[in-house]
Amino acid sequence: MRKKAAAIVLACAMVIGLTACGGSGSSGGSSETQTGGTVEAGGAAAAGDASGPGEAPSGWTPTGTVSIVVPAGAGGNTDLSARVFAQYAKGISGVDFIVVNANGAAGSVAANQVLSASPDGLTVLYGHNLVNVANVAKVTDYDYTAFKLGPTFAKDPAQQLYVNPNKYTDLNAFIEAAKANPGALKACTEVGAYTYYELLALEDLAGIDLDLVDVGSNADKITAMLSEQVDLMPGAYINCKDYLEAGQFVCIGAPTEERYELIADIPTLKEQGIDLVYPDCDFSFYFPKETPDEVIAWYEWIVQEMESQEACIEAIRNVEMMPYYLNAADSEANDRAYKEFFQSVADSLAQ
Repeated sequence: MRKKAAAIVLACAMVIGLTACGGSGSSGGSSETQTGGTVEAGGAAAAGDASGPGEAPSGWTPTGTVSIVVPAGAGGNTDLSARVFAQYAKGISGVDFIVVNANGAAGSVAANQVLSASPDGLTVLYGHNLVNVANVAKVTDYDYTAFKLGPTFAKDPAQQLYVNPNKYTDLNAFIEAAKANPGALKACTEVGAYTYYELLALEDLAGIDLDLVDVGSNADKITAMLSEQVDLMPGAYINCKDYLEAGQFVCIGAPTEERYELIADIPTLKEQGIDLVYPDCDFSFYFPKETPDEVIAWYEWIVQEMESQEACIEAIRNVEMMPYYLNAADSEANDRAYKEFFQSVADSLAQ
């Protein structure tokens, strides 16, 4: 148990070390700064390539409507942040963007649509970690390297852990109940997806055994929690905020290195003795592999331009997320580190 836990914590440290530096070493890099784990407003707009925000790079612009394919249904953090991008990107460029919801199979339904699309910049996958986790879980035979990475647009803290207050008051109460009833407490997830490995890491580091149940979409997970069909749910803050404020959910911890301003009232797991730091949800654009560099440069420019505008920053915050820019090269390095993390979790738990 200790050997496995040490491997998980070490891998987490590798990921945190890369994302904290914000990719300062590559051309066109970001200049975002972090204070208490958050990205400062407008931080992405201070840097850029030679053209700079406000000046579109020459050589390419979308010639038709752009389809942003998201591996989720409507209403969650992926969908809502994609719609913020579509709205403000159109306002800046005049280009029409539509969000295409393609949920299922740990994100591979959406990913496959983009893999088979023309590399013309008009079809792009938007999401976090999905292709890497699905690959580690052997849902797919490809990872981020099957795509050409574009910029990163937004960040959501690693999904927090929620329980029903009728059953548990805090993390200690849940852990005690799990230890007293091995394999009996149900935790909802999607097998092979982001939360699946989060729960496996929690089990290992907390010394508990949970019944991991694939209940479906985010809406299905919420329903299962409200009806007390499950005991634990990892969730994004935007999906759980209203239930938290209404007293229907209790958040027992966030698997982050420090408290983020967005969820400042939620204690980290580390504060409570569970040394689990899980990758944040960094939302990036993934293009067909043969997409030209000038297409990627245009998307880098549009994200930087958007995140120089207070209205766009406020819109991102209104969907309970944080503006967060990484250029394409840094996004690729970020995905590489995340892939290594998920693989190390899978390898350590398989031993």
